[in-house]
Amino acid sequence: MRIPEALYLHLPEVHTNLTATNQNTERPKILLVDDNEQIRTSLSAALGLNRFQVTTAANVGEALHLIDTASFDVLISDLHMPGAGDGLTVVSAMRHTNPAAITLVFTGFPAMKEAMQAILLQADEILVKPMLIPELSALIRLKLVERHKRSPKMNAERVASILERDSRVTIAHWLARVDRESASTDITLTDEERTGHLPKLLAELVERLRTPRELGTRHTSKGAALHGSVRQHQGYTVSMLVSESRILQVSIFETLQNNLSTVDFSSLLLDVMTVADEVDSQLEQTISSFMKAAGAIPTENAA
Repeated sequence: MRIPEALYLHLPEVHTNLTATNQNTERPKILLVDDNEQIRTSLSAALGLNRFQVTTAANVGEALHLIDTASFDVLISDLHMPGAGDGLTVVSAMRHTNPAAITLVFTGFPAMKEAMQAILLQADEILVKPMLIPELSALIRLKLVERHKRSPKMNAERVASILERDSRVTIAHWLARVDRESASTDITLTDEERTGHLPKLLAELVERLRTPRELGTRHTSKGAALHGSVRQHQGYTVSMLVSESRILQVSIFETLQNNLSTVDFSSLLLDVMTVADEVDSQLEQTISSFMKAAGAIPTENAA
């Protein structure tokens, strides 16, 4: 990583520009997270001269420990760090532990700023390296002033709560996509007949998210079994079932994307993996039930 020289080559200028007002104000507490030692040392010194109290962390693990054991007014984190986790993990942890803290994220890639602004909705600001110390200091103080005026951010929601709350929206997305993409529309059904299985499947998915078990384990899905039998009698094919399942996953992820401003990022990855695992399990059981209803697989009670 190239050292952003503008972060540490202006210390004399910063020092001479300190005012008596700055010297008499309370020193806000900053947690600075960056894997580059020279950046940590230089930026910490510069911010110290600007009347900030700075604690540094060299990696995500150190940052998470400090967030759990101390209180900070501001988080400044590099977005891209080696090892487990990244700046997003640190921001999510700070948002969860201390929602009132100002969160600033640095990226060394200017072209990514707008894209990241849409993704890192939990951060207060996405900054591009390098940035002059006077500008950074002024931004921090502005954000601290705004913090006292702004309304608190919405509490982070787990994926299960979002899917339960927006189940009707997800079903509407699913139906619209099926109408556009699936060959199953060649089979004449009412909207209720076409979507009748979804409330049960989504309810089972929400239950799975709230009572997690090891990925890859299977349990009986009553909704999936009934769905397979019904679809066989409606004249569907296995390929149509697979298409429906794929569209269900897309519709679920669309619902989550529309709720990024409130989703709990600390659990998002595991929840998304669980969603994929459960939908795949439901599809397997749907196909098995479908084949049994077609007579291709002997039932348990068959002689």
